[in-house]
Amino acid sequence: MIKIMADSTCDLSQEIIDEYDIGIAPLTINIEGIVYRDKIDIKPDEFYNVMENLTEEPTTSMPSPAEYLNVIDKAIADGYIEILCICMSSGTSAAYQSAEIAKDYFLENNPNTTIKIHVVDSKSMSHGSGWLILKSARLREQGATYEDLIQFNETYKTNVKHFLAVYDLGRLVKSGRISNVSAILGKILNLKPIMTMKNGRGAVVAKERGLKKVLNHYVNEFIKGNNEDITDFIIIGYTSEIKIAEDLKAKIISESDFLGEIFIMQMGVAVGTHVGLGGISMFYVEKGNKHNHLLMNEFNGFMEKRNDLLAKIKNNKN
Repeated sequence: MIKIMADSTCDLSQEIIDEYDIGIAPLTINIEGIVYRDKIDIKPDEFYNVMENLTEEPTTSMPSPAEYLNVIDKAIADGYIEILCICMSSGTSAAYQSAEIAKDYFLENNPNTTIKIHVVDSKSMSHGSGWLILKSARLREQGATYEDLIQFNETYKTNVKHFLAVYDLGRLVKSGRISNVSAILGKILNLKPIMTMKNGRGAVVAKERGLKKVLNHYVNEFIKGNNEDITDFIIIGYTSEIKIAEDLKAKIISESDFLGEIFIMQMGVAVGTHVGLGGISMFYVEKGNKHNHLLMNEFNGFMEKRNDLLAKIKNNKN
């Protein structure tokens, strides 16, 4: 039996967690002196409803090795003998290192055990690791072996495409989720930045003026770069405004030929602390190692405008 476990930043819905018996080690959030366990002691909507009125910036802490050991011990008690732990990127949190410490502690204290434990550094944030977890759970149900799941995650983890648009990049800089350079570029350009993951950390890869163009960017890039052989579902994430997520889902359905499932899931408190209100994200698997960075997107946008202008001039002459 294969147990799949993760930290709470995977942001999968409780229905998915329950359906596939996914073990969760919660992050903790300090909100004005009170410590909460992510999604256990405080729910996302509770947090987002008071977020703007907080007098102090909330802070988050990774799950301790003891939290991971609790999940491992319960899995073993339930009869699992192979454990796959999929963690948020080591470039954004020490959650992965904490899980490795827990694994090493367990194996050192049980030298004759037949239990297998593998920890994946997903190189992802939020529903990016959630995508890998849900896919792994479904592959497990279809008969994939423990080794199959390890190989799948280690092969495709850097191909999980992230898109995240936020209102305030300052929160992400303070937490170390993106570099100050990326934030400065976003502010100088005075446009809504779109982030993805680069080498396990967040980076601004595009800028759009207004939400409508942000959603256009998401869908256009999906149509161009989606790996149809792997992506049988998409996850759309949001913090406080589900209507934006519903609009994005409708746009994908109407403008692409994607026929798989599209999940809408809320980002948890640990992730929302750094993303802020109004965040909207999208996750799927892209082809190969598609190049996507700010300067290239800027150049492509310039060339599209240039070609449109030349076409108008040509039409006027005719």
